[in-house]
Amino acid sequence: MFKRVIGTAAVIIALGTALVTEAGIAPSPAHAASNMVPDYEVKLLMNPSTTLGSDFKLTSAVLSAFSMPTTVTKMNVAYLDTNAKDIYNNGWSTRIRKTEGEDDFELSYKKRYTVTNNDINAALTQANNEGFNSSDTNYEAQVEWGYQKKTLSITRTKSGSKSGYSGMDLPSISDARSLMVNNAPDKFNDWLSSDWGTNKLQASRYFGPVLAKRSVGTWSGMELYIEVWPIKNAAGTGTEYVVEASFKTNSATTASAKHDELVTYLQSKGWFLAQDSLKTQLIMDRY
Repeated sequence: MFKRVIGTAAVIIALGTALVTEAGIAPSPAHAASNMVPDYEVKLLMNPSTTLGSDFKLTSAVLSAFSMPTTVTKMNVAYLDTNAKDIYNNGWSTRIRKTEGEDDFELSYKKRYTVTNNDINAALTQANNEGFNSSDTNYEAQVEWGYQKKTLSITRTKSGSKSGYSGMDLPSISDARSLMVNNAPDKFNDWLSSDWGTNKLQASRYFGPVLAKRSVGTWSGMELYIEVWPIKNAAGTGTEYVVEASFKTNSATTASAKHDELVTYLQSKGWFLAQDSLKTQLIMDRY
């Protein structure tokens, strides 16, 4: 009797499954969203002692080599974090920037992933496992390709405005906190716990600001940027100038080839600095 009941139940289950399938409402297997597709920004340091004049501006030789005008675009940049750097130490950077000629402040929330052994896909998969995948078009993935080090960054960028500020001024820290809190995306806000991000921003201070200058030119058929960043030196008694050349591409193959070509070109001019760019880290360490 017991076996007969089991057999009857099995038939009923089988028939039910068949009917659901025939009706076209059988559940389809779940597919995880694919990894994000990054673009690439190659960033190489230039030697400030050979590329900057006594006025700490790019020399005429550098400007000429990259067909750059003497005019620059100013960018006033600062990061918000707690004294203990809770945001930065958990792989995030929260930045506010005012760019010359733009009305609003640019607010960015960036999550960083180290690329180990040149395995970009592993970093993208890690980001996917933490909620950053191709289905979320609000975030942009980029591989920051330095001299030897690569970093995957996942960034959500927003804009905000506050009255009472003009020119290149950044808002007061209280106004900056308000802007960053009100625009905080969910993934950042709930990173470790509910409202983690905004709670940290409420207790944040400025790291910076740094007033950088960008020149735009061309190299090897590509748009090239050179930025000069005056950053407080390690002793806090003066200024260290960071000079960074960069270009962007959607192709990993192009990034790799042009990276090596640009290194060779800068070396031939005596302009290359064989170090990885660590602007954000320097600002977080020194302010």
